[in-house]
Amino acid sequence: MNRILKILRKVKNLNFEIKYKDGRGRVGILKTPHGTIKTPALMPVIHPGKQTIQVADYGAEVVITNAYLIYKNDELREKALQDGVHELINFPGPIITDSGSFQLSLYGDVEVSNQEIVEFQEKIGTDIGTSLDLPTPPSVKRERAEKELKITLQRAQEALEVRKELMLNSVVQGSTFPDLRSECAQALGEMDFQVHPIGAVVPLMESYRYHELVDVVMSSVSYLPDSRPRHLMGAGHPMLFSLAVAMGCDLFDSAAYILYAEADRLLMPNGTLKLENLYEMPCSCEVCTNYTPDELRGMEKEKRRDLLAIHNLRVSFAEIRMIHQAIIEGSLWELVEQRCRAHPFLLEALRNLKNYQDDLEKYDPPYKKSAFFYSGPESLNRPEVHRHLERVKRIPPKKSVLLIPRTTKPYSEHLHHIPLEFYRIKGEPNLENSAEDRQVTVVDVPFGVIPLELDQLYPLAQNESPRIHDEDSILMVKNILHDYIKDFEEVIVSEKVLRTFRLDEEFPTKDEYSEPLEIIVDDVERIKMIADYQFGSGSGEALFNTSVQIVKSRKTGKIRHVYDGDELIATLRASDGIFVLAREGARRLHRYLPYPKNRVVVNEDAEPFAREGKSIFAKFVINCDINIHAKEEVLIVNEEDQLLAFGKSILNGKEILDFNTGQAVKTRKGGL
Repeated sequence: MNRILKILRKVKNLNFEIKYKDGRGRVGILKTPHGTIKTPALMPVIHPGKQTIQVADYGAEVVITNAYLIYKNDELREKALQDGVHELINFPGPIITDSGSFQLSLYGDVEVSNQEIVEFQEKIGTDIGTSLDLPTPPSVKRERAEKELKITLQRAQEALEVRKELMLNSVVQGSTFPDLRSECAQALGEMDFQVHPIGAVVPLMESYRYHELVDVVMSSVSYLPDSRPRHLMGAGHPMLFSLAVAMGCDLFDSAAYILYAEADRLLMPNGTLKLENLYEMPCSCEVCTNYTPDELRGMEKEKRRDLLAIHNLRVSFAEIRMIHQAIIEGSLWELVEQRCRAHPFLLEALRNLKNYQDDLEKYDPPYKKSAFFYSGPESLNRPEVHRHLERVKRIPPKKSVLLIPRTTKPYSEHLHHIPLEFYRIKGEPNLENSAEDRQVTVVDVPFGVIPLELDQLYPLAQNESPRIHDEDSILMVKNILHDYIKDFEEVIVSEKVLRTFRLDEEFPTKDEYSEPLEIIVDDVERIKMIADYQFGSGSGEALFNTSVQIVKSRKTGKIRHVYDGDELIATLRASDGIFVLAREGARRLHRYLPYPKNRVVVNEDAEPFAREGKSIFAKFVINCDINIHAKEEVLIVNEEDQLLAFGKSILNGKEILDFNTGQAVKTRKGGL
């Protein structure tokens, strides 16, 4: 089925490419006839007849204007048909045009047909046009939402039949019914559109119904092709951008910069300020550094409006740039948590994202440049935590477990800080349970349980959280421990762990454990457990099932290389502690893992390039393991499952299958 979808989309979706990822957010490049757009991007709304400032002077790479307003005004229509929309609004870069759907939602009718407005957008030279969808507002009856959705889909198909070369939007509708949003997204995804706006959400934002906005967006993006940008229509406040980007939105449009300015309000990443309340200007843009609040309040209305609009643009584009940087360095979730604390209903929306953990985890790269910083209970719901708890289940349990509190990282190098008071909370004393039969596990926030052999992996070694725990984290770790210890015959726990996470409430009777406790980390056990955690249960034994030779760094004393005789199997990368395969490691993993696990399958055209060690582009991939994450070690094979090469994935499995542009795998070695 995946291969069939790949073939069906072979000549489509050639305009968008992902460069960096974090969460569902991505920094990408969207190609248009008038230049490329770096996403995420904010598109200021330009009124074709009331333009007061040149938004390109303040950071706009792309704008949006209303084709319907141009169409119904004789003077504007004539100029646009003669000179083009770019000349009309004096903007040289990419222009997206709306079809009149906004006016349709306001007034219930417009004086143009779907076919007419699509043809008009193509004639005036717009870069990306929009079909005349039927916006269905929130909270209507389901019967109406279903009826209008049917019309929207019919018009979308009609727009495709009418257009010639025009790149097209098609808007996801369905009111606040998640299943209708998903149905619409899936249907539109099977059509040949280039961008997908998510429409009729302004009423949700205006009434602060952000938790419902999360449901609308997630039920839409989860069913849209990954190879096409998503545009959250009407989202113009910077405090909302990071949350929307983390959910997979790439484009934003709004007239907020000018509308707020007209009301003497200043946009900020953490809220809105009223000019009448200001004693000092709030930022370092040219408006805030050159004028005082009193000077602005004393100006004529139009001049003040334009200056405040410039401030609003500067702040909005600065937030977009900050989001780009956060995605590149892997700190997007921290930015989201900071911004969502600006308003209680944004925080409510962030908490609602917990319901989409499985989806977000698939898109979130497991390895990042930035450390994990805990900023509150919402951090417990990040994809990294969810992923870790699932991967710990890959590790075969030993007979007993010793639960110890956190110390300085890496934990295994600071065991002398462990308190001496231990208690048995499960099982009878068993003298046969030697140190080799005992798992030593650190109990800590936010990851709950960290087997000592994994304490050098990202993000387990690269995280910081307060030593004074909040109630949510205490309860979460307690629940994690409750499930974790079920797999062990005997559980021995430090008194500090018992007290900190209130295990004595669940285990009121505890026996003091006075026998000597040997806490060791065996190097072979460490590398096998890391491999199981990284590649799946049994991978450690498959990779290192012989008498291996472990080479450590002279400087740090940490494991760096694993050999079988003179043959290098794998290297532990210093930056994140995961295995980077060598040829022999790739061969062993290929023999052990069943097809198609950890594999990217290329067609005949790409086979010789893969053997030569050249990177694999998405258009040559015909199948892959759908569970691959970005930045993971993958095996490159042909249709007969012959191992050709190995390398690092750039995209996740779903994206690899959907894209036909850009790299899918950065090949490390070929010739296998």
